[in-house]
Amino acid sequence: MSLRDVAEALAKRETTATEHIRTTLDALDGLLGTPWENLVAARDDTAALEAAARADAAIAAGDWIGPLHGVAVAVKDNIDVAGMPTRCGSAVLADAPPAAADARIVARLREAGAIVVAKSHLHEFAYGPTGAVNASGPAAHPHDPGLVTGGSSSGAAALVARGVVPVALGTDTGCSARTPAALCGVVGMKPSFAALPTSGIFPLSTTFDHVGLLAADVLDVSLAWGALPGIAHVRTPVAGLRVGRLRGENWDAVDPAIAAAVDTAARALGDAGADVVDVELPETEQFLAAYPVITGSEAYETHRRWFESTPERYQPPTAALLAAQRDRPAVDYVHAVRTVERLRRQALSRLRGDLGLDLLLTATTPLRAVTQADALSPDPAVARTPLLRMCIPFNALGVPAISVPVRIDDGAPVGVQVIGLPTTAGGHGSHPAESAALAAALAVG
Repeated sequence: MSLRDVAEALAKRETTATEHIRTTLDALDGLLGTPWENLVAARDDTAALEAAARADAAIAAGDWIGPLHGVAVAVKDNIDVAGMPTRCGSAVLADAPPAAADARIVARLREAGAIVVAKSHLHEFAYGPTGAVNASGPAAHPHDPGLVTGGSSSGAAALVARGVVPVALGTDTGCSARTPAALCGVVGMKPSFAALPTSGIFPLSTTFDHVGLLAADVLDVSLAWGALPGIAHVRTPVAGLRVGRLRGENWDAVDPAIAAAVDTAARALGDAGADVVDVELPETEQFLAAYPVITGSEAYETHRRWFESTPERYQPPTAALLAAQRDRPAVDYVHAVRTVERLRRQALSRLRGDLGLDLLLTATTPLRAVTQADALSPDPAVARTPLLRMCIPFNALGVPAISVPVRIDDGAPVGVQVIGLPTTAGGHGSHPAESAALAAALAVG
């Protein structure tokens, strides 16, 4: 069932939160002994059923909070959930004790009535875009176990795609909600930087870390976003919005079906009354060059003591990434941070002020899900680089970006990406760039 179906059934008391949670727990049980068993990193069924009983009592008393009240959600295992360990997909944290408190975003979910049923698989320490690196093994694609899910929010995307949960919570530092969403055929939303709190989330890069939401379609992501405390989401008309379709070498898709999907999305926005124009983002190459310097330096600072004392506890691809950061001069990091800050101001000033754009449009990835073997290739050009390159610029810009699935007949799903630009006249509500992006994503999807 979609989020809106579950929410409507609960609000009308056609079902109970307890029935919904029991059904979800049964679906989680159904993964045992299958290629998708390790999509679940931890569970606390007792706590979930107790929360469901509280939700039922509140709803029966007429105190229905909103569309997340009594609804099952999965939470990526780099996000603290009280009573469950946060292991980040790594043997480094195999003995981690249960978290003493919820991350702030989990607390907000609970305030909205959501019920955490599981913690989900991720690419180890969120440091990769494939979902193939984890102490428990790779995450299997929801429709073809021989393919990767994308990462790092691998389990979140796959659990939604398999219909186990209607909503999942992830993170997105360079692509980590959007790439798995595109590869698995669901919607992944990265709001603006700091729009959702990151306190209580194990960091990869504090410069680029964002919280992400995943759901089956745009309506469900929109409902989940608007249900969060502090978010006043107001529907924005698409007519009159000005959309820049990104052109240039970085934005070319290897797969002709992906290029065709972007063409179709551009036509859909035009048919809805948007003004779609071709634009370039000349800062792209510098963003892509600065990103690994900043992310790598910040990741190494976080992991330095563990990595220097017990490097063998990391998966080999993660260890290789961390080892490459060991001797980087601090001046390189400072230069990269200052470069991103300068380019962000420059790009947003041109896109918003000079060109008058409300949105950008591009593919989410230039290729579809690769095989598990290709995902582990030491050559970054095989999987790592292409799965990141169309998403990183929007983490650097700190703007909202939504991956919308496009259904095709000849293979794995693809995604197109709608990006909102801040302080534009087109969006409404407390977060106008997100509202404009969601409206355009709805027209596309």
